[in-house]
Amino acid sequence: MGQITDVPGIRVGQVEKIGDGWLTGVTVVLPPPGTVGSVDVRGGGPGTHETDALDPTTLVPTVDAVVLTGGSAFGLVSAHGAQRWCEEQGRGFAVPGTVVPIVPAAAIFDLGRGGDVHARPDAGMGYQAAAAAFASGDHAAVGRGNVGAGTGAVVARGHYKGGVGTASITLDGGVVVGALAVVNALGAPVGAGPVVQGHQGGLNTTLVVIATNAVLDVAECKRTANSGHAGLARAVDPSHTLADGDTVFALATGAVGLDRSTEQARQVSLITLQSAAAEAVRLAVLDGVLAAEGITTAAGTFPAYRAAGE
Repeated sequence: MGQITDVPGIRVGQVEKIGDGWLTGVTVVLPPPGTVGSVDVRGGGPGTHETDALDPTTLVPTVDAVVLTGGSAFGLVSAHGAQRWCEEQGRGFAVPGTVVPIVPAAAIFDLGRGGDVHARPDAGMGYQAAAAAFASGDHAAVGRGNVGAGTGAVVARGHYKGGVGTASITLDGGVVVGALAVVNALGAPVGAGPVVQGHQGGLNTTLVVIATNAVLDVAECKRTANSGHAGLARAVDPSHTLADGDTVFALATGAVGLDRSTEQARQVSLITLQSAAAEAVRLAVLDGVLAAEGITTAAGTFPAYRAAGE
């Protein structure tokens, strides 16, 4: 099924805290310098940082890191740590005397799932996750399940454990499309186990990063992020609810050109890539749920979803 780091140059770092009231973490996706990015936010309860900077009409088309975090809106401070790491490495938009790293972020709601509602990611965890991503090297294995931003994730109205999942698809011509998902959904995975009824437990959100080695401009990245939401909707039912903050980022490293010899060729190339992005997201979401391990904390027991379907 692959992983997002099958895209050359994409690295992932994850930090988590479990126990003594903690059940949360941070995931950083670190692309190579010059990577173009955009985002599409469709959930009704998003917690985001710097997503406006990824609009196709804004000044800077590139992204230096993407931060996915637990801790709801409080956890967005972890982006400051990743930004500080990027500045120290000289990654960012050049200004007199320094650089300003473009580090968008999005958060899931996991407050109190470890027992302490005040145990949430801080800037230090964001810095550590960014450093871990860089240190991991190219094509490194990506942790799945109860890691990083998926540490405190749950699915199916809070009945089961969610987590981090990843997948990739390779197309003709050397184009690779990968996805990483942090699955913390009100809905239940489609086709992966039992249908769950009942009231929601807390708030939710599924976060996704799509990455490709194709050459895309910001508008094309935006359309690719749009396509990712189709994959999310195929994987989780219901999705994009008022209580979910579903957000999809798209990154393009620009290493492989698409066929743009004619307008028809351009359209076919983009449609093929974006269809693969939707499928990679679907696979990553299901992977995140099936990889998650059951856990018991002071806040309750969250069993593995796959066990319920066996």
